[in-house]
Amino acid sequence: MSGRIPDPGRAARQGSAAREVHPSWGRVVLKLSGEAFSGDEPLGISPDVVGHIAREITAAAQQCVVGGGNMFRGAVLAKSGIDRSRADYMGMLGTVINCLALQDVLEKLGVETRVQTAITMGQVAEPYIPRRAIRHLEKGRIVIFGAGLGAPFFSTDTCAAQRALEIGAQAVLKGTQVDGVYDADPRKMPDAVRFHRLDYAEVLRRELRFMDATAVSLCMDNDLPIVVFDLMGEGNVVRAVRGERIGTLVSRYGR
Repeated sequence: MSGRIPDPGRAARQGSAAREVHPSWGRVVLKLSGEAFSGDEPLGISPDVVGHIAREITAAAQQCVVGGGNMFRGAVLAKSGIDRSRADYMGMLGTVINCLALQDVLEKLGVETRVQTAITMGQVAEPYIPRRAIRHLEKGRIVIFGAGLGAPFFSTDTCAAQRALEIGAQAVLKGTQVDGVYDADPRKMPDAVRFHRLDYAEVLRRELRFMDATAVSLCMDNDLPIVVFDLMGEGNVVRAVRGERIGTLVSRYGR
């Protein structure tokens, strides 16, 4: 018998390559929305959800920025009559509560963790110092960023992009309650279409509101990719880091 000897692993490798949309990243920032922490409840923290998030982060061993939408949302509070700046500061404090809950579960899993906040609160967290954060990462620790940028009128999405750039991350991973970016809210519009890949400019032109325009513009100006995916899917964080096709990749077309 003559001919090429079959390679049993070839099909698997080709299938894996077809699923990959970017090279594996060594350092990313995982943006966690505050709403995710509450699970099925309107407010508060779900221990089951925090446990799931902690296991996902442990598997990927990345750093994260935490939102506080399960506690307070500055823009919503402002509409009720509270001064917008003060409402935003209340929201920042809410993010720190989430950070401490996540840190507790991570450390119970045996993962060394540091919380750094933009607002000084030395009894519960370190101040945000970029070089210290990088050093923690080099030592294999997980770093959780809280209190946003420490200034009102800036979202935690913008904070995630800024922190990613400052610590040399290769991408921002935004874990959400849906499995990517759609042309309409899929929870309200069953026929909404999901995008597999988007250019930053298209996101801004279409006014797709999965992330605020300031954060998207900052990523666009610095060619920082964004992956939007379902946070609650088992193994999704690792898949996003490895470059597998998951959710929606936002980047500059052709790169």
